[in-house]
Amino acid sequence: MEQKGNADGWQVPLVGKALSQLPVPGLRAKRGPSDENQPPAEQKRARRLPVPTRRVAASIATSCSKASAAAVVPRTQRAGRRTSLRPELTIPAASVADVVKRPVPMAAVPKMAAPALAVGNDGKKRAAWDLKGQLSDMRTKVSSYKDKVQRLDGENQQLKRQLQEQVVQNRELSSQVSILSSALHTCQEQAQQRLHEVMELSDLKQQLEEQVTSYSKTIGQLEGTKRDLSSLLETREVKLKLAEEGLAQRECENKELRGQVAAQLQVMTQQEERLHHLEMERRRLHNLVQELKGNIRVFCRVRPLLAWEKERQKGLEHLHFPLQDNKALVLSKVEESHVGRDRKGDVKYDFSFDRVFSPACSQEEVFEEIALLVQSALDGYHVCIFAYGQTGSGKTYTMEGPDDMSPETMGMIPRAVRQVFQGARELEPKGWQYHFTANFLEIYNESLRDLLVGRPERGAELEIKRVSQSSEELHVPNLRYVPVDSEDEVLKLLQTAKANRSVAKTALNDRSSRSHSLFQLRIEGWNRSRDLHSVSVLSLVDLAGSERLDKSFSKGERLRETQAINTSLSTLGLVIMALSNKEPHIPYRNSKLTYLLQNSLGGNSKMLMFVNISPLEDNLSESLNSLRFASKVSD
Repeated sequence: MEQKGNADGWQVPLVGKALSQLPVPGLRAKRGPSDENQPPAEQKRARRLPVPTRRVAASIATSCSKASAAAVVPRTQRAGRRTSLRPELTIPAASVADVVKRPVPMAAVPKMAAPALAVGNDGKKRAAWDLKGQLSDMRTKVSSYKDKVQRLDGENQQLKRQLQEQVVQNRELSSQVSILSSALHTCQEQAQQRLHEVMELSDLKQQLEEQVTSYSKTIGQLEGTKRDLSSLLETREVKLKLAEEGLAQRECENKELRGQVAAQLQVMTQQEERLHHLEMERRRLHNLVQELKGNIRVFCRVRPLLAWEKERQKGLEHLHFPLQDNKALVLSKVEESHVGRDRKGDVKYDFSFDRVFSPACSQEEVFEEIALLVQSALDGYHVCIFAYGQTGSGKTYTMEGPDDMSPETMGMIPRAVRQVFQGARELEPKGWQYHFTANFLEIYNESLRDLLVGRPERGAELEIKRVSQSSEELHVPNLRYVPVDSEDEVLKLLQTAKANRSVAKTALNDRSSRSHSLFQLRIEGWNRSRDLHSVSVLSLVDLAGSERLDKSFSKGERLRETQAINTSLSTLGLVIMALSNKEPHIPYRNSKLTYLLQNSLGGNSKMLMFVNISPLEDNLSESLNSLRFASKVSD
């Protein structure tokens, strides 16, 4: 049987299988009767042994093989029976491989004796015919081999126990190896994670090193800045000490100034009180001056010739304005004889008013004369300014201005509104607060119409009523009263009213005003620190043009308009005459115009009438009528 050694190169001694030529015990060659006592003849060596002899030799060789392979083959059950391997111990292949890989000491392997030749006990070689001796020798050897086999069997059992111990150890080592493998895998993963963390930490370290480098530079710069600031701080400390010394000095001066301020406040209070008294005194004296000038005043204004009128009339020979007297106006008229055309001479008509404005006077010069009356309205007195005269004499131009109005051509209404708002702003530091409300209406054929509302939107006819039974103040219900805060808002209202006013063409004027337009600005002021309150109304009226029926050739609707206009103007004259004569009954209710303006015509109210006349010589008779009416009012 051939066995291989382990990986280290050692080999188990090989026991070769040999055919024995010894005689088989119990078998003997038959002799003849004549040859019993003769020794057996020598047989040829080339003679083959009989079959039984070969079997005996094979049996001996098999026993030797079993004895030599006892370390790895299980023991036989009994001698002479067929041997079989019984799996007393199942060893895993991996464990057996691990055991085989381990080096086995040479002392643990039984040394098998080489098969000896058939020799006797005395060491001499037996003869080939001495089969009995050879058999005896073989038995002796078999018994020795059996002893060796028993000894080897014991060694085999010991090796099995060692093998089992090695298997147990191998299992333990296998479990430890699996545990260590999993631990190794875990450690490898942790190592990878640690490596990743190390790389991140390396990057972070590099970034931190860069930041440290930049911070080092910044620290260097900051240290330089610190040194500069330290030096600057030292300088500031020196300056601070100087400033503290100056502050102490300033505090002393401040105490002195506080005393002076207290004294100044006391003086200011006294000055404000004195200023208030002066303001009230100014109002009183202003009103006194206005009353001395007359609560009813008349200004005369002659408009200039228009371009187309200059072609018909050369100059103003029938009008004379004395150079030394701006209150006088002289009209001259050529009288003709009744018989022929001989001239009798010029007839002169002298008129005197509070102020006469020639055609060369501008709108600004005219307003300068009425500015004091506008101031009276801001002081709390009712003021009424209206323009009277024949149609086409320039009343609308005087009161409102032309359609393409400019700062030079602004009429009395926009100029008065501008002065009122400017005066209100100047009185604010003195503690006065003002609220303004505007309305604009017309009186057409003795009916009231709201000019701030378009004609399709006009409702029922407006009526004049008292605010309350205990008050003399009048108002018109359903009339639009608009709060205004600036002169621009008032100018927009004027544009709306001008578009809605009633005008028509007559024989004397292509665009004649067929109604009385009335603009009113209600001025309400408070001085809460002085507990003062004032209410006044500034009324600016553009009267309709007066006409003679025989010259206007009015018919139908124009005739009724002319009659209503002349009636209201006559009533206005009667009211003014009654006021000047201080009559007990004033006919205010005879006309809607006088009834609406009754609070602005009597009492402490201020009234100014512009009498406008035409420069045309053809209108001399109408001009004389207007001047005569104005003279009565002025007287």
